[in-house]
Amino acid sequence: MDKIIIEKYSEEWLIIFKKLGQSIRNELGEIALRIDHIGSTSIPNMSAKPIIDIQISVAQLEPTDPYRIPLEKIGYVFREKNPDKTKRYFRESPGDRRTHIHVRKIGSWHQQFPLLFRDYLRQNVVDAKLYESEKYRLVRIY
Repeated sequence: MDKIIIEKYSEEWLIIFKKLGQSIRNELGEIALRIDHIGSTSIPNMSAKPIIDIQISVAQLEPTDPYRIPLEKIGYVFREKNPDKTKRYFRESPGDRRTHIHVRKIGSWHQQFPLLFRDYLRQNVVDAKLYESEKYRLVRIY
């Protein structure tokens, strides 16, 4: 099991997302109805695990080929055995920077929740700091 590391917020995370997001947009075109930076690295001034989480919203999850093939072409590895049936999950190629790609059906609760949570924390600094504190507390325990 990898050691969990929390880092202070880095403006580089947004730059990395923009670069990765543009690469994904170039490959997927209109298949990707939205490409969003989600997770803690998308919250300004929040410490986080330095993993870029990207949510790609698509019209439908099946068949996977319309997005799977282009994502694999640019180096993402499809995790077919992902137990979360509400998304299709991809990771970086071995040796590349840690990146999680979550493909979800647009309009579904599971697609909307990460965006609502992100936007809430961006607007509610006190709750964002509480969430950040909880991260540090859990790292100390686990």
